[in-house]
Amino acid sequence: MFLPRFAVLGFVVAICSLEMLSVRGADEDVARVIPVGKTLDDPRLQTQRTLSDKYHPWAPPKGKNAWEKESQRIRSRILVSGGLWPMWPKEPLKPVIHGKIDKGEYSVEKVYFASLPGHYVTGNLYRPKGIKGKTAAVLSPHGHWREGRFQDEGQSEAESQIKQGAERFPASARHPQQARMVQLAKLGCIVFHYDMVGMADSKAIAHGNGFNSLDAELRLQNSFGLQTFNSIRALDFLLSLPEVDSERVGVTGESGGGTQTFILGAIDPRPTAAFPAVMVSADMQGGCICENADYLRIGVNNIAFAALFAPRPLAMTGANDWTIDIEKKGLPELKKVYGFYESADLVNARCFPEFGHNYNQPAREMMYDWFNTHLKLNHSSPIRETEFEAIKPAELSVFDQEHPRPADERNAEELRGYLTEVSDNQLQSLQPKDRGTADEYRQVVGTAAQVLLDAGEVKPGFVSQASTSKGYLSSGEIIHKGLIVRSDDRSKIPFIALESNTFNGTGTIWIDGAGKSHLLDAEGKPKPHVQKLLAEGHAVASVDLLLTGESAPSDGRTHHLKISEDYAGKTFAYNRPLFAERVRDTVASIAITLAEPNVSRIQLVGTGEAAPVVLLAATQLRGLVHEVVVDLEGKNLSQIQTSSDPLFLPGALKYGGLGGLAALAAPVKLTLGGTRGLSTEELAPLQSMYSVESAPLTLTPEGLTDEQIAEKLLER
Repeated sequence: MFLPRFAVLGFVVAICSLEMLSVRGADEDVARVIPVGKTLDDPRLQTQRTLSDKYHPWAPPKGKNAWEKESQRIRSRILVSGGLWPMWPKEPLKPVIHGKIDKGEYSVEKVYFASLPGHYVTGNLYRPKGIKGKTAAVLSPHGHWREGRFQDEGQSEAESQIKQGAERFPASARHPQQARMVQLAKLGCIVFHYDMVGMADSKAIAHGNGFNSLDAELRLQNSFGLQTFNSIRALDFLLSLPEVDSERVGVTGESGGGTQTFILGAIDPRPTAAFPAVMVSADMQGGCICENADYLRIGVNNIAFAALFAPRPLAMTGANDWTIDIEKKGLPELKKVYGFYESADLVNARCFPEFGHNYNQPAREMMYDWFNTHLKLNHSSPIRETEFEAIKPAELSVFDQEHPRPADERNAEELRGYLTEVSDNQLQSLQPKDRGTADEYRQVVGTAAQVLLDAGEVKPGFVSQASTSKGYLSSGEIIHKGLIVRSDDRSKIPFIALESNTFNGTGTIWIDGAGKSHLLDAEGKPKPHVQKLLAEGHAVASVDLLLTGESAPSDGRTHHLKISEDYAGKTFAYNRPLFAERVRDTVASIAITLAEPNVSRIQLVGTGEAAPVVLLAATQLRGLVHEVVVDLEGKNLSQIQTSSDPLFLPGALKYGGLGGLAALAAPVKLTLGGTRGLSTEELAPLQSMYSVESAPLTLTPEGLTDEQIAEKLLER
């Protein structure tokens, strides 16, 4: 038998049913696995994660070694999702600091610098008076308040906050952003309070706009990545100040600023303590475009991101919002991760359910005490906030007559053009020339491909089988049918496998856009090219990729997801693209074949709409398959027009499209037909990698017929 019935990668598998069938009539669909009138019970056709889900579960691994492997994968996911892998180049900041306002115990200055050519970060720098030697510093992003850094709640709301007990002083109640900066400066910290993109003094690109087009997603250019890079550069600026002690750096922000806080802490080792307020939660994960990006939270949540800060000191607050359960859902998982480092006391959370979604005075005072301890500020505890005189928002504004807005400011389209040029140059510099550069290419592009395709690591227990049966075609061949079941998400993939009595150990997995039925003709017999392979001793199998064949839902959907209309990243931040799901199905078909002890050689074929899928699946199967033949029929990933296209794969163009990604398949023997849709530039990394590997590569602009593919597979 070609596909295994009882053993999968060394594990015993329970079979739901096993029958001996005699298939003789042409009026019966002999490729059918699912009973007539029933639909495939695949969870991918039934559930979809959205940002508004009430519960986004995540459980940390069981031990430290497993966590450290998982943490690296999560960190890579963040960087790739934000378009920051590889990291954008850092130009000299050349900050402009001006307009000092003397407030007695501290001063406030106005700052702007270019995080990218033509894109400016703006904010205020609070400095305590009388600094001697080095002092602690705090980076402070703000949340989605109406005026951002200039937040003024107004007299009526201020009075309401005081009445609730959320605030004590009128100035703090009206200007809670300033209150936080002022008190930290009074405690001896240098504080940089900077703008979100499109808020307060940051006006060149509107907040949440300019990065939600199809082309932007194909290159992973998004608001999330831009704001994350701004935070990195803001930290660069803060650490460039001669008075700052680089060993005592805190980060704190609320709401969307809380997102920026834990994302920066997750990918940057320099912050030594963090305090994200009212954002870390297993509930709603962040509603703004700037908090969502393709691939970001597939399989993970904000608690997992916060856990990447371990074992550095981390505390957070909740309120009467989506963070209300942080002490019960979130803190226990974080305690477990910190426990791997014997540092469970270095993570804490407290909910203030009596208050709404804000960074109120009790929460701020919790933060002051946390930083007092972990930034070694040496004040008596508990710390209580004191009154201050607020500065009018207009007086905090960075630009004035003497310091006008820079003439070279770029809008979103212009900045995206620059980022495209950067990523193209980075990919060009990585093009394999020798063994060293080939390894670097694999490290960079290969890491990205793992995020984009999310195929999983083929290992014991990866797949099992269900609903298996064995029968005979009227032409005499044996047919095996059933479902492949992935262990990680319980997705189900219908399969058939054909073999003759002359099976020689070669298994050919032939996947077509029409599904597994393409192996058979209208009479239920193997098609001529399949028959040719069977006659030479090959076993031939195929699967129904998601939404093809028996995996197609009865309601006629052409996509397994309902895609957000304003920004597809809101959908694909939580759910895999159809392209990636089909890659996972392909990898599962290989995983189950590997367990068959009589199979000594595996060949993989992709035709029709499945061709690009099979080609990129091969990049995740190095060392597991012996030969790959794909006929692209002129397809490429830049032809698509909508995010609902089955070939939509966010980030694909950033990493060289089909050619750039396919280079990762080397050194498997590869025949690629129908390459006329791929440019010379797109094919260059593929050809270079195969040259370095001295591996067999055949490229033909013309398409390959099924008969030509069969002949190719029979070559030795």
